[in-house]
Parts: sequence; C-alpha cells; structure tokens
Amino acid sequence: MVIYLTYAEPPSGVYSSQVADVISYVNKTLNGNIRLVAFISLHDFKASKEKIKKEMPDAVVLPAIPKAAYWKINTMLFWLVCLFLRPSAIIARNVIAANMALKVKRYTTAHKVCFDGRGAMAAEWNEYDVKVVDSWKRSIDQLESRAVMESDFRIAVTEKLVDYWHERYGYSKGNHVVIPCTLNSSFRPRIPADDEKSTARAAMGIDANDIVLAYSGSIAGWQSFPELYKYLGPYLKESTTHKIIFLAKEEENITRLEQEFPGQVIRKWVNHQEVPVVLAACDLGILIREKSVTNQVASPTKFAEYLSAGLPVLISDGVGDYSDFVRKNQCGTIANGQGIPKLTPSGYDTRAKMIELVKNNFTKEAQTDQYKELISHLN
Repeated sequence: MVIYLTYAEPPSGVYSSQVADVISYVNKTLNGNIRLVAFISLHDFKASKEKIKKEMPDAVVLPAIPKAAYWKINTMLFWLVCLFLRPSAIIARNVIAANMALKVKRYTTAHKVCFDGRGAMAAEWNEYDVKVVDSWKRSIDQLESRAVMESDFRIAVTEKLVDYWHERYGYSKGNHVVIPCTLNSSFRPRIPADDEKSTARAAMGIDANDIVLAYSGSIAGWQSFPELYKYLGPYLKESTTHKIIFLAKEEENITRLEQEFPGQVIRKWVNHQEVPVVLAACDLGILIREKSVTNQVASPTKFAEYLSAGLPVLISDGVGDYSDFVRKNQCGTIANGQGIPKLTPSGYDTRAKMIELVKNNFTKEAQTDQYKELISHLN
C-alpha cells in the first residue's frame, strides 16, 4: 500500500480534483492501492473531515497541531499511523509533508518517498504575505531543498518547476514526472451549444452582443490585482458592452471595480459543480499574473478550467508552462502590456478547439503514462 500524505490543506474544489480524484483514478485504472492520510486544521475540523471522508471513505483524517512550525509534533503521530498501515511508499504533497515522510521513512516499512511538488513554496512564502514568523520563512528554504534532493522520486506540476529545482537546489537527476493540474474525472468533453451560451447569459442579465471576460479565483496577493487592473480598466472604459464575471468571494478590489463600472462587473460565488455553467456565458478566460518565481513555476487549475468551458485564455508571459502552450496551440493571447486586443464572441469552432486541447492535455486520461511511471518507480 502507498500512503498519499497531505498537510494543512483544507478540502476544496482543488483538493477534490488534485488529491481525491487522482487517488481514485490511479486506484481504479492502475491498481495503485493508494490511501489518503490528511492532517487538517483544528478549525472546523469536524466539517472538513466529513467532506474528505465523503469522497474518500477510507481516508485517515487527523487534526494538525496549530502553526506550521510545529510540524515535527505531527510527524510523531504520522509515524504511529505508518506503524499501523505499514505502507511500502509515501507520496507527500508539499514541502512540509515531504519532510514528515522523510523523517519517518527510516523507522517504518516505507522504502520510498515521492515529493509531490505543487510549486516553489520557499519562494512563495518570501515573495508574498504568508503569515508565518520570519525565522520560519528562512527555514522553509532548507526544508524545500531536503524535499527535492532527498526524496526518491518527484512529481512536478510544470517543466519550469523542474528548472527551478535545478537552478536553486542543484537537482539534476531524472527521477521525476511532470503532471499538470488536471480536471476532475467527472468532466465529460462536450462543446456547449450556442443556445446554452444564450441561456446562461440571459440568467445573468448579459446581452447577446456583450463581450464577456471570465476571472475565476481570488484576487489576493500573488493573484496580482494591480497587474490585472492595467488590462481591465481600459477594457471596461472602452465600451459598456465589455463586461467581466468574477467567480470569487466578496473582495475589496472587486467591489471597487463594481463601483467604478456599474453594470459591467458581475461577481458570483458558486460551488465548483456550477462553475462550467457560468463560464459557458463568457468569451475569454483571464490569467494575468505578475512576474515572480511563484507564478513562473505555477500550474494554475484555472487554465484547464477555462479551456474545458471552450474559452481561449488571455495569459501573462512566463506563467508556468502555459504561456508557451498558448503560443504553440494558438488558444488565446499573451498579455504584452498593451491592453486587451479587440475580441469577438467565441463561436462553436473556437469552443470545439479549446475542448479538444483540454481533453488531450489536462485530463487524468491524458496523463495515464505519467501515472504509470509514478507507480512503477514506487514499486
């Protein structure tokens, strides 16, 4: 049996598609025999545990001692779990989980640790306002180095992340696979018909001739709102038929935009099952990020989400592997600081092309060979 370890990551749409769904897919398709062990916050622990267990009934869900710096205490509890479950290997999602796994490896049956690298954690903690003490921010670099260099195998979400490991930590081994953030297996490739788009627009009070942008996610910190505003401000001023839908919780920057452009800015917060319906009303997805290491190695889940709704993407240059993907596949526009180019409503042919791209690149089925290689190394 293989343990998949997560640490201090609450249940969410991302957790569902990138953790629970990955485990289910590998177990069902490749006989992976992977079991989830999740350490989650004491805050609202009961409700969070129920959400995880609903998707993964055999998951072991445990409370994490508060504050990131106390992860070593949680390691002792994880060691006891390993003594009971007797795993042959551990996949650890993020830097702290990998260090927990490496510490217990020598004292358990686990003979291999796979570091599931979701991004540049040390860079993110120091580039953005991550709420930890300064000494802990300094130590995260050492922990990330250990996770990269001492693990037996690695998963990277982008090729750019592997380059970062090489440049920062001297990683030169080939013991890794690159698996981008993929859509949930419940996704069924289907091109939204024109009347579906019209119906979705009517439900939100959007006219047929409006050009509608979609922004899915928060606008905090590394999501780069000042950079985003450089594009949205002039675009919304240009015409009252230019509109944007924010799929996000209430936030001061969005509120300012709503006040500045009344009737043109719509904010909705829906569960992840409803997101495709809202995106079907739009013409283009927005993925504007400032230049930082965090963004240069990232694998934004929103990229595949936009394509799955048939939307081309307006993306900053240097976002993970995806800016190059847009260039290569002509599935959107690279933001160059000159504003948003003249747009037309996305028609059936455009939506068909986007969905074909997502089916061939960002589904679990498209990454089957990479999952096979992972299981082969762990065995």
